[in-house]
Amino acid sequence: MTKPQNIKQLSKPAVLAWLVAAGILFRRFQLRWGATVAEADGGLPGDDFLAAPNLQSTRAITIKAPVNAVWPWLAQMGQGRGGLYSYDFLENLAGLDIHSADRIHPEWQDIKVGDRFHLAPAASADLEVGLVDPGSALVLRVPPGSPPGPFDFTWAFVLQPQPDGTTRLLVRERYAYLKWWARCLVEAVEVASFIMSRQMLHGIRSRAERNS
Repeated sequence: MTKPQNIKQLSKPAVLAWLVAAGILFRRFQLRWGATVAEADGGLPGDDFLAAPNLQSTRAITIKAPVNAVWPWLAQMGQGRGGLYSYDFLENLAGLDIHSADRIHPEWQDIKVGDRFHLAPAASADLEVGLVDPGSALVLRVPPGSPPGPFDFTWAFVLQPQPDGTTRLLVRERYAYLKWWARCLVEAVEVASFIMSRQMLHGIRSRAERNS
């Protein structure tokens, strides 16, 4: 018996099984892009804001610069500030008015717990700064007391200095579903988040390395 030469020769059940397997592998890949097993499975600052998430992603990158050269880029993030260092043109197609900075702005370095973090001009898109540990961690969350949406959410940026003078930057998203249909929305959001987060990590790395 000859083996199928390509997907067109497979039976419909085999094609479905192949697509499901590919989808599972891609989902795991994009949820853990760049992260080691220990980084993806370990605890990070801000996890206690959302103790039992339904979905978690942890993405990471190594930056050839010390922590103190990376932190200022995190401190100034946000709409109306330093931007998000990702695909500005895609974000602006959605009306987010994002303009990523290519230099460190001293006037945007003072970030405090309780500050609003703007993702778009509309205040309804704001997150809140839940934790600030300068040089180590910045954690954003849905503002407590805000009208409930389909899911709760935290977004953590964690810097880990390495013995060779480089920095590991970990970005973790955690979602807790509040509506029965939230899973479908979040799964779609996470695919887009992977694309934007990967570019953001590269954007922060290139800026920090260029200016260190």
